[in-house]
Amino acid sequence: MKRFVYINDDESSPTHDLYCDNRISNRKYTLLNFLPKNLMEQFSRFMNQYFLLIACLQLWSLITPVNPASTWGPLIFIFAVSATKEAWDDYNRYLSDKKANEKQVWIVRKGIKKHIQAQDICVGNLVWLRENDEVPCDLVLIGTSDPQGLCYIEGVIECPNPDKDIRRLDANLRLFPPFIDNDVCPLTIKNTILQSCYLRNETKLGMSRGIPEPKLTAMDAMIDKLTGAIFVFQIVVVMVLGIAGNVWKDTEARKQWYVLYPDEGPWYELLVIPLRFELLCSIMIPISIKVSLDLVKSLYAKFIDWDREMIDLETDTPSHATNTAISEDLGQVEYILTDKTGTLTENKMVFRICCISGNFYGNEAGDASKDKQLLNAISSGSPDVVRFLTVMAICNTVIPVQSKTGAILYKAQSQDEDALVHAAAKLNMVLVCKNGNILELRFNTSAIQYEVLETLEFTSDRKRMSVVVRDCQNGKILLLSKGADEAILPYASPGQQTRIFNEAVEQYSQLGLRTLCLAWRELKEDEYEEWSSMFREASSTLVDREWRIAEVCQRLERDLEVLGVTAIEDRLQDGVPETIYTLRKAGIHFWMLTGDKQNTAIQIALSCNFISPEPKGQLLLIDGKTEEEVGRSLERVLLTMRTTASEPKDVAFVIDGWALEIALKHYWKAFTELAILSRTAICCRVTPSQKAQLVQILKSCDYRTLAIGDGGNDVRMIQQADIGVGISGREGLQAARAADYSIGSKFFPILFNVRVMSQFYKVCIV
Repeated sequence: MKRFVYINDDESSPTHDLYCDNRISNRKYTLLNFLPKNLMEQFSRFMNQYFLLIACLQLWSLITPVNPASTWGPLIFIFAVSATKEAWDDYNRYLSDKKANEKQVWIVRKGIKKHIQAQDICVGNLVWLRENDEVPCDLVLIGTSDPQGLCYIEGVIECPNPDKDIRRLDANLRLFPPFIDNDVCPLTIKNTILQSCYLRNETKLGMSRGIPEPKLTAMDAMIDKLTGAIFVFQIVVVMVLGIAGNVWKDTEARKQWYVLYPDEGPWYELLVIPLRFELLCSIMIPISIKVSLDLVKSLYAKFIDWDREMIDLETDTPSHATNTAISEDLGQVEYILTDKTGTLTENKMVFRICCISGNFYGNEAGDASKDKQLLNAISSGSPDVVRFLTVMAICNTVIPVQSKTGAILYKAQSQDEDALVHAAAKLNMVLVCKNGNILELRFNTSAIQYEVLETLEFTSDRKRMSVVVRDCQNGKILLLSKGADEAILPYASPGQQTRIFNEAVEQYSQLGLRTLCLAWRELKEDEYEEWSSMFREASSTLVDREWRIAEVCQRLERDLEVLGVTAIEDRLQDGVPETIYTLRKAGIHFWMLTGDKQNTAIQIALSCNFISPEPKGQLLLIDGKTEEEVGRSLERVLLTMRTTASEPKDVAFVIDGWALEIALKHYWKAFTELAILSRTAICCRVTPSQKAQLVQILKSCDYRTLAIGDGGNDVRMIQQADIGVGISGREGLQAARAADYSIGSKFFPILFNVRVMSQFYKVCIV
């Protein structure tokens, strides 16, 4: 279903009535629903239901030996303490929400820039952002201060209704008044700025977040079961004693003159003695146990807040326990589900090694940009090296910005691109500026200009990106490509030998490095013109846009001349491999849920001891594009898992988002069995909803789960897990605000889990 968003047109736009506001809400309660909702949550536990039953029985003066106030007083106090604790936790969430909602942002209305609160942003408003500003909602980028930026003031965006898919947006921007030759501008996910710091209602990340549910700890669940078992035992005792009491009353008691039993009693007379025995047996479950546990849990949560050793010294961010009721679960975690970038790794890339036309430069411990042989090749003007560096500097979406001191700074969408462009600059191929569609490079002392004709964006299916440029010196049209080895090497020109590049990729992968292959080819003018017409048509469609663009791109990205391979290291957080190794030896299982590509995730998993290298370890791949292919692959992996279950071999499975979607939809039972058998899993290209589904599968098998993340796409996973840990990192505060525990350090959640494990035993003692 389509919807039309009118830009900067408040009078004619019906958005005020049709669409929700931009208000954040991580709270569980409101003033109106707090009392009924909190009571419903508290009475969902059997222990509380039992105490209420005993209190109600004591209102009957015929059977109670004590004043009802002796039970109702403590009961009301206990519920008041629990409700106050919940209210305090929710009030802190409200203060965090309030700070985000009342943050001042600039909007442009009828050409006038004005301040409003973030919660007052409406669909169709023009939002004005400065560098390093927090993004208050999902935005379509229609203008920048950069010379290449455009500014469309009036128009309408034709787009589908909001959905949970954060990887896709198929929309068109129609301009008012329309231009003669280009009245429709296609919009994709690359033209959007997803809400990156706060979660709202009708944003892609917000819709992927879900609704937080009350969390019951393993100890609370165990106490409820024990309470139920004791209650059943009480019923048996009460029935035996009640029957014996009634028999004695009818046979012996009425004969005794001092008992004064009437000859005929009311209809409920048979219940009096059993209920009296029930009240006498109620001391088997002391009412003080609940308030004692709640107070102790709150105190332990404060210890986390007060711990000076759990402060991130780099950002001076302390740890904080948002949920004070689940501290003891930290010592019972069985599965840890973690994001990769920014959680396991530092998200800082270093250009280590490269292979250019069969020549190897750099080493795994050094920096390829300092390799003497490579510097000599550059000085001598080696054509292969120059073309390799040209692709490194141009085939990206990096924007160069000149600082006040004259230095060139690069703004990149990914750390990989940033590392490659910086490495090219160190090797004298400097990306100087982008002026509209004109790129300017400086190589040694000469200036080189290229005109960008088209950009073929990276997608998870194509696994590569390309740019089509025109050399302003000689007018030649060039296709420059970079991507995964399986997306570049099979499309090499028929006469080129790619064995050396395959060997380089294999060698670099074994070192845990992220690899990219670079290639190019020269295009004829008529070939480009014909292809460009098809590309514009595919980019404007609203139906199957991604598939049609990929088909058109495939026509151009062929017969490539492979130039070489780059290898980049994504540094792990300090202590990550050792920590994971220790926890795995303690019986804790790890699952990596990431949006990154499969090869990268596997390399990082090997580096941080998620899985053991062969022959001790084995990776099983689940793939396929259809239901039948995924089913066969899943059955094959399951068979291997069953046969190796009794062996000491470390076996893990790898699955991507597409295959996972099919498996969860059509093979839920088989995938659940796989989750039970597998200690380790690597899930790549997964969406926030899929992350939450994986957590739910493990919880349905009665495993205690802990989820860690630092971005908005991790929020739903964090909320779904038994324990959610959010990191206040480079990707904002969304995860920290929605988590049970927030921390500043990147991988400190795992150390945090070890540190507070003793709290479980302390609660057991209580």
